[in-house]
Parts: sequence; C-alpha cells; structure tokens
Amino acid sequence: MPDTAGDQVIEHRAVVEAVDALLPALADVTQRLCTAFQAGGRLYTFGNGGSAADAQHLAAELIGRYKRERRPLPAMALSVDPSVVTCIANDYAYEDVFARQVEALARPGDVVAGFTTSGRSENVVRGLAAARRAGATTVLFGGGTAGGGPAAAHADFALIVPSATTARVQEMHLLLLHTLSEGVDAWAAGETGEAAPQGTGG
Repeated sequence: MPDTAGDQVIEHRAVVEAVDALLPALADVTQRLCTAFQAGGRLYTFGNGGSAADAQHLAAELIGRYKRERRPLPAMALSVDPSVVTCIANDYAYEDVFARQVEALARPGDVVAGFTTSGRSENVVRGLAAARRAGATTVLFGGGTAGGGPAAAHADFALIVPSATTARVQEMHLLLLHTLSEGVDAWAAGETGEAAPQGTGG
C-alpha cells in the first residue's frame, strides 16, 4: 500500500526536527556566501531534475530578491542553458555537464553549490570536484543516511538531510535555501551590522 497523506506529513515533521542540527552549518554557509559577494565573488549552482529546480530557485532568490529591496546578487544555475548542457553531454559526457561549466566560470573566491538528494549523482560529484580544483568554496545540499555519498568528499560545507526519502530531502532543501536567502537578504540590506556589498541596483 502507498503511504497515506498523513504518513507523509508525519515523516515530513520528523525530518524538519532533524534539520535543526544543520542550522549551525547553514549559518556558516550564509556567512561564507556573504563574504564572497562582499569581495565580488559569484555563486554557481546545479543539480538534476527536482534538484535542478532547487538550484535555479536559489539563484533566482539572489538575483531577484527574497523579501527585501536590495541590489541583485550574482548567481547562476548551470542547468538552464540547453545548448550548453546538450553540447557538453553530446561531445563529452552527461557526467561532465556541470564540471566543464565550472572549469570555464568558477574562480577563487566564488561559491559553488551542488544539489543531490543521494549524493551520488556523478555530474554533481564532478562539478564539485572541479570547483575545488578551481579554488572555489564548495557547498553540498545532500541527503541520505550515508553521510552525503561521494559528493560529500568534495564539499567544504555539507548540508546533509538525514532522510532516504527523495521527496523529504527536497522539501528540506527548499527550507534550507529559503533560510539561506533570508540571511543573505538581511546582510545585503545592511541589517546584520556588517557593511552591505558595494554596488548599485536592486
């Protein structure tokens, strides 16, 4: 028998409670991202399927806004250009669709965030590894009960949702990226006691 709606809500609540343990690491990621933006760095994000949507969502919150009026912040999801993605997949391999873009774009001082619910998506693993080689800070939004899988080995910060259910992991990734967006928003609007990044717009 499939899970009932009530079973899913109960499971969701349990995973939300477990995510409390990730909040200190999320605060560190927020600070690192603000530091990168302060110094002129950029955020690059990627994932597959629903995780690609989460990666795009995070980039959209930063380029647009979360709640506050502030300048746009430089962020880019690497799954959104079908010509680039299919070119790399066709001429090289699908496993390289993020790594090759990271090699072209990421620089020291940037932040690169990969989303994978299992931690085993090879293109995400390779993308994070390429970011490490480029000198960027790497962040993994992962899941599962095996410590984030192979992707965690290439992450400076690993936000691993302790669930083996893909839907629950993605729901928590959404919560985490919204909480991250709130922290960056407050910083960019000058509400945290630190200087907002230089620049105009927003």
